[in-house]
Amino acid sequence: MTKHVKIGLSAAAILAMAGCQHETKSSGGIEPKLYTDSLFAVMNADRANYTKLVVQRLGPNGADVIKPDEYWEDLDNGTPLPAQMFRAGSERVAENTSDFTYSLQSLWPINTQNAPKTPMEKQGLEFIAANPGKNFYGEEKLGDVTYFTAVYPDVAVSPACTTCHNKHKDSPKTDFELGEVMGGVVIRVPIDS
Repeated sequence: MTKHVKIGLSAAAILAMAGCQHETKSSGGIEPKLYTDSLFAVMNADRANYTKLVVQRLGPNGADVIKPDEYWEDLDNGTPLPAQMFRAGSERVAENTSDFTYSLQSLWPINTQNAPKTPMEKQGLEFIAANPGKNFYGEEKLGDVTYFTAVYPDVAVSPACTTCHNKHKDSPKTDFELGEVMGGVVIRVPIDS
């Protein structure tokens, strides 16, 4: 039997923004894979656009008017790095819905907070690193809840990505290249049993 996810209003709005059309199932939900794929499409587009259209232009190539920086809050002219902007979005979503959660994680995190926390997350990150261009899907039980967990590749889309990670003093990997998988976006959705 196919499992389905009940979509809250906020998630439905995200799907509409993604231009995703779906057929309503008799259980009142859509398949978790379609749901997480649609969420990721929006997240990935926003993250890539912020990196390419804002950070790359303001970083090494931009004027000193606004500076993308890890410690942006301590600067008069600071702005968050892409990973920090992504986390801020995730935290805001968590304040408004329990329909899904998402996070940016890596096998090589600069911030240990972004390391995998469950065996499924680690398995997913290892899979996408070893299989460029492929996504990972699975189910895991955390507490009393079963989740559909999807892991999508987070690819270096700009020189700003590779330069920041390769030069960061806390980076466990310093040879990232443009187009390489640097980590993954983990999306978790509670599913019907």
